[in-house]
Amino acid sequence: MRKILTNIQDIILIEPDVYEDSRGYFFESFNSNKFKDLGIYEEFVQDNQSLSGKNVLRGFHFQRPPYEQGKLVRVIKGSVLDVAVDLRKKSPSYGKNVAFVLSENNKQMLWIPPGFAHAFLTLEDDTIFFYKCTGLYNKDAEVIISWDDPDINFKWNISDPILSERDKKGIQFKLFNSPF
Repeated sequence: MRKILTNIQDIILIEPDVYEDSRGYFFESFNSNKFKDLGIYEEFVQDNQSLSGKNVLRGFHFQRPPYEQGKLVRVIKGSVLDVAVDLRKKSPSYGKNVAFVLSENNKQMLWIPPGFAHAFLTLEDDTIFFYKCTGLYNKDAEVIISWDDPDINFKWNISDPILSERDKKGIQFKLFNSPF
C-alpha cells in the first residue's frame, strides 16, 4: 500500500498493492495495521455504498461535531470525480479543495479526515461508490454546502448535474460558520 500526499495536509490518496493474473485481481481495501503505517489510526464504525447513473453529483456533505466523520472512499465499479473541501478554520488551506478521479481501474482510495466537506460526480453509468466512516450518520448534524458555490469555485465541467432535493438546497460557503 502506498501513501500519496496531496496539496492539502491530512488528505491522503492511497494506492493499494494489486495482484493481477489471468483469473483477475486481488487487493486489500482495508487493513488496520497497514493504515496505521500510513498514519490513519481512526476506527471505522459504518460502511456506506451507493449506486448512481452518470452525472449524479452528491455533496458537499459533512457532519457537525460531535458527530463528525472521517471517510475512506473508493469506487467499486465505474468512476467518479471526488472532491474534498477543507473546513478547518486554522488550516492554511481553509476553503480550498482537492480532487481526484477514483475508478475501478485505478483502485485508488482517498482518506478524508473530519473537518472536510465531501462531494463526488459520477463519470459513468452504474457507478458503485463505497465509503468507510469513522462516525455514525446523524441527520441532525448533517450540513450540505452548495455544489456550485462560487467561493469554493470548483469546476465540475458539467452545467446540469443530477442532484437530490437535499443537495439542491445546499448553503453558501460564505454564510457558513465552520465548527472545525
